[in-house]
Amino acid sequence: MTQVSRRKFIFTTGAAAAASIFAHACTSNTQSTSTGEAPSAAPAANVTATNAPKVETTKAKLGFIPLTDAAPLIIAKEKGIFAKYGMTDVEVIKQKSWPVTRDNLKIGSSGDGIDGAHILSPMPYLMTINDKVPMYILARLNTNGQAISVAQKYQDLKINLESKGLKETAAKAKADKKAWKAGITFPGGTHDLWMRYWLAAGGINPDQDVVLEPVPPPQMVANMKVGTVDAFCVGEPWNAQLVSQKLGYSALVTGELWNDHPEKAFTMRQDWVDKNPNAAQAILMAILEAQQWCDKAENKEEMCKIIADRKYLNVAAADILERSKGNIDYGDGRTQKDYAHRMKFWADNASYPYKSHDTWFLTEEIRWGYLPKDTKVQDLVNQVNKENLWKQAAKSLNLAAAEIPASSSRGVETFFDGVKFDPEKPEEYLNSLKIKKV
Repeated sequence: MTQVSRRKFIFTTGAAAAASIFAHACTSNTQSTSTGEAPSAAPAANVTATNAPKVETTKAKLGFIPLTDAAPLIIAKEKGIFAKYGMTDVEVIKQKSWPVTRDNLKIGSSGDGIDGAHILSPMPYLMTINDKVPMYILARLNTNGQAISVAQKYQDLKINLESKGLKETAAKAKADKKAWKAGITFPGGTHDLWMRYWLAAGGINPDQDVVLEPVPPPQMVANMKVGTVDAFCVGEPWNAQLVSQKLGYSALVTGELWNDHPEKAFTMRQDWVDKNPNAAQAILMAILEAQQWCDKAENKEEMCKIIADRKYLNVAAADILERSKGNIDYGDGRTQKDYAHRMKFWADNASYPYKSHDTWFLTEEIRWGYLPKDTKVQDLVNQVNKENLWKQAAKSLNLAAAEIPASSSRGVETFFDGVKFDPEKPEEYLNSLKIKKV
């Protein structure tokens, strides 16, 4: 079975468990205006919620990478929402990279790792298969909100949603034995898949024509500054920081690639959830409430101030705010206001972990050789994706029926280049693709 590449990543110990019956660091930023502790955040509730389950433990260790889409975990902690549901001793712990998050999940909190995390959606599957650490996906943390950015020196090429303008540049770099490099955050992760899809749609083979370089998210801008990478795909605020430092521009935001695409997930170790089903439900209820809070326009400024703090993202709040609102300055003269492709935490079922989306992720893992072609995709999705636990939590929160999807499939998805993915026929999609490794 193909192992996920771990080259050029910093490793540390770590890991944790998740599953259940009930049921996204080192930073190179030197321009942060944030100092001291996070701003005072009034708890969302001063009393225990009447619908809180009787928890088996009040403790859990949850990891996050310094990215805007980690906001639901941070807000649930800072606003007292975990405590509201009886989880009074939840720790939200910064991780240095996605491999560090994986390793800390593998060892669990019993080994001084973590029990769950803000994570790239495919990673729980790769951990379950490749690392033999069964994981559960309990929620999607967000849709949209990533970008593919390109170094300033390529601005004359006017690269945007179409990557084909880079084909000649990549070919020349390869001929000169100076490979054109694109930064991705984790092999087989969402940013890797967005970059690969974008390049392949323009006729560029990501395994032959360019080099994809794993780089931890907070180090992307520094790598672009010194010329280690020519482009990168990452979440916010690092694309906005690149623009503010005039080091490059955003060719596209990923919602343009695939409208309302799934992005980060909330995962926990299967064994932790199975041992603590009520505590897992309480954590999930708190995260769903935090997602609703984060998605309200009137809360965006406060959210950005809280997560910008040194112990979280360690950036200026201004680097997060505008793109959180859907106001995009691409850095090449293009701008968008109140863009439909903004990061969503709750709107349009952003929190619900559609199984059909995980079917696409696994099909792409097969496409690029991260998983073998004979992977039993649907069995694996049913094992890892616990959308039933999400629904239980949603019902415990007394959400309106309209906010709880009736189906675990969002149906046929259409990408920017007109390609369609039918989750009922993943093999047809895979066979139709011109550029692939399998």
